[in-house]
Amino acid sequence: MMELFDQTTLECSKLITQRYSTSFTLGIQTLDKKLHYPIYGIYGFVRYADEIVDTFHDHDKADLLARFKKDTYKAIEEKISLNPVLHSFQLVVNKYNLDHELIEAFLRSMEMDLQETVYDQAGYEEYIYGSAEVIGLMCLKIFCEGDEHSYQSLLPAAKSLGSAFQKVNFLRDIKSDFQERGRVYFPGIDFKNFTTVAKEEIEADIQKDFDDALDGIKRLPKSAQKGVYLAYKYYLKLFRKIKNCPASKIQQQRIRVPNARKFAILLGTYLQRSI
Repeated sequence: MMELFDQTTLECSKLITQRYSTSFTLGIQTLDKKLHYPIYGIYGFVRYADEIVDTFHDHDKADLLARFKKDTYKAIEEKISLNPVLHSFQLVVNKYNLDHELIEAFLRSMEMDLQETVYDQAGYEEYIYGSAEVIGLMCLKIFCEGDEHSYQSLLPAAKSLGSAFQKVNFLRDIKSDFQERGRVYFPGIDFKNFTTVAKEEIEADIQKDFDDALDGIKRLPKSAQKGVYLAYKYYLKLFRKIKNCPASKIQQQRIRVPNARKFAILLGTYLQRSI
C-alpha cells in the first residue's frame, strides 16, 4: 500500500501545480511522461514555501516557514511525511539525489522575503540564485537522469534560464511587490521614480540571460527539451510584452499573456520539428 500513498501525494502536488500555474502545467505536459510527477513534486514544494511568505499575512510567517523547513529535512531523512507535499518532494529528492545545498539556498531565499525590502547587488544575486536558479538545477538533475557530465555541462544555461524567468517576474509584479509587500528586488531602483533608462538596463540584463539559456535548451535530452523550450517561449513572449510597455504602465498594472495565447504557444511548440 505504500505505492498508493506515494502516488496519492504526487497527485496532490500535481493538483497544486494545476491550480496555481497554467503556464507551468502546460510546460510539464510537453515533457516526457516519466518526468511529469517528479517535476510536480518540486513545484508543489516551492509553491507552498512561497505561499507561506507571500500569502499567510494573518499568521506567524517566520514560525510557519521554520516548521516547514524542519519538516522538509525530517521528511528527506526519514523518507516519509504525513504532509503530502513534503512526502512527494522527498521522493524526488531521494530518487534523484538532489543536492541539499540547493534546497537550503531556496529556503534561505524564502527567509529573505520575511525581512528584506530593498536589495543591494549581493542580496539580489543571492535571492535570484535561491529562488529561481536552484529550481532550474533541481529540474535539470531530473532531466539528466543521473548523467553527471550532462548536468555539469548544462548547469550554467539552467541557471541563466531560471534567472531570466525570475527577473521577468520581478518586472511583471513590480507594482504588487512594492505596494502589497514593500519589496523592490532590483538594486538601486526607486519604485516611485522608475525611469525608462532603468527599465531598459534591466531588460538588457534579462535578454542576456535568455540568450545564454537558449544554447543549453538545444542540448537538453529530448525527453525534456520541448517542455523547457515551451516555458522559454512563454516567458519570452511575456518579456517582449513588458518591453513594449512604458515604465509607467508596469507601475500601474500587471502585464499578462492570455490563456489563448499560451495554448497557441503550446501548439506551435508541439508542431515545431526542431529548436
